[in-house]
Amino acid sequence: MTVTTNTTIQDVLRKTRAKRPMADIALLKKAYEFAEAAHEGQKRKTGENYMCHCLATAAQLADWGMDDETIMAGLLHDTVEDTDVTIETITKEFGPTVAQLVEGVSKLTKVKYRGIDRYVESLRRMCLAMAKDARVIIIKCADRIHNLRTLDALPPEKQKRIAMESIEIYAAIANRLGMGEIRGQLEDLSFPYILPEEYVWLTKKIEKPYEAKKAYLKNIIAKVKRILKENDIKYVSVHGRGKHLYSLYKKLLQHNRDLSKIYDLIALRIIVKDVADCYTALGLVHEYWTPLKGRIKDYIAQQKPNGYQSLHTTVFCDQGEIVEFQIRTQKMHIENEFGVAAHWQFKANNKKKRGKKKELMPWMKQIEKIQKEAVNEKQFLESMKGDVFKNRIFVFTPQGDVIELPEGATAVDFAYQIHTDLGNHCSGAKVNDKIQNIKTVLKSGDVVEIFSDKKRKGPNPDWLDFVVTNTARSQIKKMTQKPTLTADQ
Repeated sequence: MTVTTNTTIQDVLRKTRAKRPMADIALLKKAYEFAEAAHEGQKRKTGENYMCHCLATAAQLADWGMDDETIMAGLLHDTVEDTDVTIETITKEFGPTVAQLVEGVSKLTKVKYRGIDRYVESLRRMCLAMAKDARVIIIKCADRIHNLRTLDALPPEKQKRIAMESIEIYAAIANRLGMGEIRGQLEDLSFPYILPEEYVWLTKKIEKPYEAKKAYLKNIIAKVKRILKENDIKYVSVHGRGKHLYSLYKKLLQHNRDLSKIYDLIALRIIVKDVADCYTALGLVHEYWTPLKGRIKDYIAQQKPNGYQSLHTTVFCDQGEIVEFQIRTQKMHIENEFGVAAHWQFKANNKKKRGKKKELMPWMKQIEKIQKEAVNEKQFLESMKGDVFKNRIFVFTPQGDVIELPEGATAVDFAYQIHTDLGNHCSGAKVNDKIQNIKTVLKSGDVVEIFSDKKRKGPNPDWLDFVVTNTARSQIKKMTQKPTLTADQ
């Protein structure tokens, strides 16, 4: 059943005022009126007026607390692509920044998931857009979420292509930009179109356990609130949050589809005022309930490379039920949900921070490095999918520095990530204070120390059989493969 939308400009303005009282409402109205005139007479496949889509996109951006320029670009994002309006006109009416955002979104509209070659080109365009202004990706995510909500209006073949594109490209990038909630929406809306049978199976499988868990947590939430109040901890909220369906599906596959192994079907979140209260709340949870060994994670002291911060603990709760707790401040919570989008929200509400360009994340710099080093399209694709978009693990040096690696990475991959010379002379590894083989596959939270032998001539070519990162593979090949001789040599 196609989901129709009845968003109005008043809805957009109301959502904008709720997040940003100082927003320039007159300018937003001007952008709406301009877009409405440009799209006059145009219809979508759903039968709705085309402006319904532009308004839905803008409303989503307003919900995320985006700045005026981004919301205006959301209203105008299809004018250049689908009407006679030019970028020059957008520049004249709304300024160069809005025009640049609209132009960036228009270019990404041509990104299609149609096999390996087109996928490579899609990734290149995404990288270029992100390097210029991350807001282009945020607008495109809002645009894509509404398109997915109305996907039933399209033929089945096109539905699957758009859904696959959304997961393979947009959700992957949303994840790397720290936009957890946005990634979850993109994946869940795509799920029924790429794996319809699995989607039906999962929704039926979790229906009763989910309702039972929700009812159980109602009493635990009341108890947690009382405990915090008794200990003078001022909380913003204590609530349960269901795991996104597609994320749950992928996790179930890792546990042989055994739902009893999933402890965060509904996680209990405690949102407090400051960092000190996070640790106090964690201590109180452990005072009342016994934590599971190895399930305490401090992503506040050592945040994930995409910016995620929170304390996680899994405990044996009342009646022996296993419950995961996530404890964070309100600022962390917003940033965890909306990532880069949250940074623009904070900027929009803080005049001192406006206009300051946020430095590229380390992984975005990594993309630039991969583009320069890739010798062909295939290598670029493999590097991107392996080094950038694969599930990530977070490993520590003995000094406490966080090293991000793709899932399946070994001690040798870790060594090369630290320094090329360390990788070339790697002779052994200590993982969590135990001597391990250098081909040992690492896990998140491992503390790794690499032993280096300067007498070693270089890497062993056999390492290519188990390393997974582009950095390690390229360096090993460079050091071990002999140059090919030509006939006249």
